[in-house]
Amino acid sequence: MKWSGLVVGLISGVALAQAPTSLEAVRLHRPDAVGLVQQDLKACHERKCPESGRIALLAATLALSEGEARQAVELLEAHPSPPLLEAFHAYYLGQALFYSGDADGASEAFSRALEKAPPSLAPRARARLGEALLKAGKPAKAAPLLELAATQTPSAELLYQRAQARAATGNAEGARADLRAVALRYATHPYADEALAKLEASKPPARLTLAEHVRRARALQGDGQPERALAELELAEARKLVKTPAAKAEVALVRAQALFSSKRLEEAEKSLAEARKGPPSVASDAALVMARRALRANDNTRARELFAALDKTWPKESAGDEGAFFAGWLDLQGGNFEEAVKSFALYEQRYPRSRRRDEGMWFRSLALLRLEKYAEAREELGRLVDSFPRSSLVPQARYWMARSQELGGTAADVTAQAYETVISTAPASFYALLANERLRALGRAPPTAFPEPPRQMTVTRPPELELAVALSQAGLFPDAAEEVESRASRIRSAEQALPFVHALLQLGEYGYAHAVAARHLWGRAFGARAPDALAAFYPKAFASAVEAAATRHEVEKHLVWAIMRRESAFRPEVASSADARGLMQIIPPTGTAIAERLAEPKPNPAELFAPDLNIRYGAWYLSQLMKRFSHPVLAAAAYNAGPKAVTKWAKEKGSLPLDLFVEEIPFKETRGYVKQVVADLYLYRSFYGGGAERPPLALTVPTPAVEGVNF
Repeated sequence: MKWSGLVVGLISGVALAQAPTSLEAVRLHRPDAVGLVQQDLKACHERKCPESGRIALLAATLALSEGEARQAVELLEAHPSPPLLEAFHAYYLGQALFYSGDADGASEAFSRALEKAPPSLAPRARARLGEALLKAGKPAKAAPLLELAATQTPSAELLYQRAQARAATGNAEGARADLRAVALRYATHPYADEALAKLEASKPPARLTLAEHVRRARALQGDGQPERALAELELAEARKLVKTPAAKAEVALVRAQALFSSKRLEEAEKSLAEARKGPPSVASDAALVMARRALRANDNTRARELFAALDKTWPKESAGDEGAFFAGWLDLQGGNFEEAVKSFALYEQRYPRSRRRDEGMWFRSLALLRLEKYAEAREELGRLVDSFPRSSLVPQARYWMARSQELGGTAADVTAQAYETVISTAPASFYALLANERLRALGRAPPTAFPEPPRQMTVTRPPELELAVALSQAGLFPDAAEEVESRASRIRSAEQALPFVHALLQLGEYGYAHAVAARHLWGRAFGARAPDALAAFYPKAFASAVEAAATRHEVEKHLVWAIMRRESAFRPEVASSADARGLMQIIPPTGTAIAERLAEPKPNPAELFAPDLNIRYGAWYLSQLMKRFSHPVLAAAAYNAGPKAVTKWAKEKGSLPLDLFVEEIPFKETRGYVKQVVADLYLYRSFYGGGAERPPLALTVPTPAVEGVNF
């Protein structure tokens, strides 16, 4: 689902022919959207309002989405194109004519669209024109359009159509190349099977090689279709492509992974054993599969043995590198700190070019800290900073260098200076927050990280956004999103970005403002500490909804913004691979559970994209997490990893100081998530707290309540 959040800033205070409820229904793909827009169009006709063309354009796009192509044609032909949207009117007329079976008429409409299309629409119009000409029996005219379209924006559809155009114009080799690309790059797409059938039907048949069958099997397995992956391997064997022992081992490895996914464990183990008889590159990967499975099963003792064996047996393979790293990591997680120090030292010696070398240094330092060998830890941390000055681990290395000084009895003046360095070099980080708290405990006033809070500028809307606004007013939200993205992609400097970003903020388009700022205003925000740049990184996004929900559910509004920033970067349309939706990334089952707790009707999954509802549900859930866990670190961890996991971690390691507790959260994603959310919470408090004294970050871990939210 993709649409522009520009509607948020446009519905209020703008006279539109469409009712705001109609635009909201369209934005959320609600079932009643079609009927509401039709009512708007009827009312407009009765009033003879000048906006009939705009409403008809929206009604036509909805008719197309319902498969009513002839109705869309009638609507578009009966109404003029609205101002600024002539190219889009022609484009959707082309779509309607094409799906009505009029390829020639579609070609003419797409051609008109391409003549007037902005850069955001031109690639789509060109591709559709090529497809229409191909369907109209004009492959020679279609070919150059499809050549360019498939090169600029390759997709299964465009490559398949280009293959047809190439075949019709005598380029058989090019056609086979495109069909092969469809079959291999887009293994789960319906066109992949058609492409394979055409390759088989060519003369002579153009069949896949063993490597290509294996590639398709891996893709099918990775996309959650293990049975199809197994069938692909069986086809390769039936064609007698699996001839050498090395090939048999590789096929066995892929088969084992598919069988594991299909829960056919005994067969999977047999295939894995066969794979381990293969050459080192295959055998080591098979052993790595075994080690990872043990780790996922929480059999850490067995996993430690298997990872160590990888390092010992296959040091020249990538699996050996991974084995050595995770052997040390498991030592650390198991509290075997002396062994962890040795393991990571050996890891660095054996794999000096590893991409994880900085992480290895960090974990060795952490083990030394846990052993209270503070001087050695500080030396290792200094080596990390010197060896990898651009590593994301540098702020935490600097913090722990300062902390190790304090723990080792270094004079307060020296330690304070080290903490101040953390704040000055990484002002927006979790470690700057920790350094602030440590300085306060030493009786020192922390330096000001950001002299001024974010400041939103009032700017004249740039002409570059006029089309996006017109598209949003017409309810063409996907087109508006494409237009904003297209305009943003052409920004090349901070000077260009700043007014554009603030125009987006004025329109309520916080997500795109944040994205453009991240590309072009990072240095201005965190280097120069400029308040106009900070406004895009820490906006008071959807302020009325956040403040109302926070008040209603008794949760801090700054925590809602901090979670929103990490979850969606303020984009209401975001959906994750796990089907988490909207600003606060609520998955449908959680949305249903929250609705039940609030005694509300079960929401349609599409409604979870609505900012007001999504924020309200997220705020309720956060309030329950804070009631149970009493600390933003634990609440943030639970929002990411779930209450059950956090309860377990607090029970096992809650006696540690907060900073060490966070470092030993076993999930890398959750560690990073907690650090960003809590840092952002305190930044939002400092920026928008109205001068009130910030509550300190408690540096001890509270015991979670036994009762409370558990989903």
